[in-house]
Amino acid sequence: MIIPTLNEALCLARTLRQLQGLNPPVREVILVDGGSVDNTVAIARSAGLKVIYAEARRSLQMNLGAQQATGKFLCFLHADTQVPDDLAAVIEKTLANPAIACGGFISLMTGPLRTYWGISLHNFLKTYYAPLLFRPHLFWRGCRLLFGDQVMFCPRSLFWQSGGFNAELPIMEEADLCIRLSRYGCIRQVNRVVQSSDRRVAKWGPLKAQLIYLSIGCLWGLGVPARQLKRFYEEVR
Repeated sequence: MIIPTLNEALCLARTLRQLQGLNPPVREVILVDGGSVDNTVAIARSAGLKVIYAEARRSLQMNLGAQQATGKFLCFLHADTQVPDDLAAVIEKTLANPAIACGGFISLMTGPLRTYWGISLHNFLKTYYAPLLFRPHLFWRGCRLLFGDQVMFCPRSLFWQSGGFNAELPIMEEADLCIRLSRYGCIRQVNRVVQSSDRRVAKWGPLKAQLIYLSIGCLWGLGVPARQLKRFYEEVR
């Protein structure tokens, strides 16, 4: 498991406590920090995690973590996302099918006060409608577009055969990888839920968040460079 971080002290401890309770346990957890100035690294080290350091760019951080990983499968987890207790078993069962090159979960956007059902539904649907609209030839071959909150996982061998994440992309790196992985098999959204932090939606508001998510997805699908889109997607901690 690979966790890219940047100033995630507020949520990392909870995530790591949950990972310690997984059954069966994951083989290894690697944290790749992008230069945190809070207690992120201290929390990770106190939990016994392997910590490596990188420039604060998630695609690059995840590639570096994948280079250090030794397991058969790779799983990329955001520090603010909660996963099911049988995560490892779900990943192994899903990827036991050689026709599946990559998988991810249904992301439920939730926080201490509410669950954003409308945005969660949109996140579920865009996994399907985005490739259908913008890559229809790949959609009919089994391509789905997964995003970071969905806890993406794939065989380590296929990850590197496809070239890994494009380290130059500041955003949409998971969807970009899905397109390349679809050459090796189907991309599957498994019928299980992970819970992702609502911090960005709580700051922006649901309407603004929906418009930003929809606009970025459509503009990316039409070929607007990810570097230009990043300015509309501010970091929220």
